[in-house]
Amino acid sequence: QVQLVESGGGSVQAGGSLRLSCVVSGVNYCRYDMSWYRQAPGKEREFVSGIASDGSTRYADSVKGRFTISQDNAKNTVYLQMNTLKPEDTAMYYCKGDLFSGVVHLCGRDRWGQGTQVTVSS
Repeated sequence: QVQLVESGGGSVQAGGSLRLSCVVSGVNYCRYDMSWYRQAPGKEREFVSGIASDGSTRYADSVKGRFTISQDNAKNTVYLQMNTLKPEDTAMYYCKGDLFSGVVHLCGRDRWGQGTQVTVSS
């Protein structure tokens, strides 16, 4: 069973930094393009950043220049470095994997983590 486990959330003041981590475990032959989403109270879940198997990255306009996504394939971990945090970044942050290599019925077409809370105070 593939699992995604996030960590690194917390409470910071505006202007501060946090680094989120997402560890993918379970089935070694499942490979995913990874991304981060967030959901604030009363709002829909939104895309934050993604990194593909070729290393290409994407960012939401709201976080460009402040957030950086990276991955360590040896550790099956994806990171989200968040700098210059703003109160509007407050949300539950979720890691998502979209399968690009592996058996769908074993790996799942996509997988979500349980989320990690980020709270930014002004």
